[in-house]
Amino acid sequence: MQKKILSGVQPTRQLTIGNYFGALINWQKTQYEGESLFCVVDLHAITQYQNPQDLYQNSLKVAALYLACGIDPVHSKIFIQSHVRQHTELSWLLGCSTPLGWLNRMTQFKDKAGQNTDKVGLGLYAYPVLMAADILLYHTTHVPVGADQKQHIELTRDMAISFNHTYGQPVFTIPEPVITAEGAKIMSLRDGTKKMSKSDPSDLSRILLTDTPDDIVQKIKKAKTDTQPLPDSIDELIVRPEAKNLVQLFALATKQSMQQVLHQYAGQNFSVFKPLLADVLVNVIEPIQVSYNTFMTDPMQLNIYLKQGADHAAAIAETTVKHVKQVMGFYS
Repeated sequence: MQKKILSGVQPTRQLTIGNYFGALINWQKTQYEGESLFCVVDLHAITQYQNPQDLYQNSLKVAALYLACGIDPVHSKIFIQSHVRQHTELSWLLGCSTPLGWLNRMTQFKDKAGQNTDKVGLGLYAYPVLMAADILLYHTTHVPVGADQKQHIELTRDMAISFNHTYGQPVFTIPEPVITAEGAKIMSLRDGTKKMSKSDPSDLSRILLTDTPDDIVQKIKKAKTDTQPLPDSIDELIVRPEAKNLVQLFALATKQSMQQVLHQYAGQNFSVFKPLLADVLVNVIEPIQVSYNTFMTDPMQLNIYLKQGADHAAAIAETTVKHVKQVMGFYS
């Protein structure tokens, strides 16, 4: 069976260096291993209120960043999730046979809802079902995700296996999660124990792919660290999460191992290391911004790619939904 890859990012605010090192750079590498689809998951974004104008603009910006970060529109397809109506249709069909007990085990819902489970919308609770529909629509075999999304892929597998068993047909392909060992989780610049997030209240917690060089220098300068110099062993970073995070960023930006970075800079204070880190991050981000600005200045070509991607995705998705409805007994 041909390898089929699907992944996506929500258009909530702007993408960070964490999105790049944790996801986009991996997409760039793996897209030629099979048929690749990358969507801007705007339907997932509205599980929490989004300013309409921001959602509209951010959807376009995220798509432009996909291309700027190396997604090849000749080989891969990019599209806006809401442009393919079958995502919501299959979500309902799957949701009707998904036990509540499975959804109740989802830790992300518990984390996001907190003590306000009676006040959050249905969308946040049903989010994993829509995510399963995203994946199963395209007979996806491999899903590049962060470690925090692995539970959702496991649920998708359970739903596909259950559906196939109930109707006695191999309707859905059983997907596999693809989680990169290194760089899969870039941490906040303000708290090395928390993942870098687009939604963190502090703008100083993250580096955006659209940040200026001056922004990057200032954010790295203000990044939380400790008073000790850099060690000569990775083991010594285990109890120093902020230091470990900056060393990992440097390693990823320069395509080295963390141990190689420590070999070069062991004994250096952060007053020396931070400016060097800012420079290498600027070197990574500047070429991305050149391409991104080209698409955003004149988005006609970007819209062509999005239309082509949506048409391609919809053709596959409609075949899948027709098959699902047929085996479920819907009158045609």
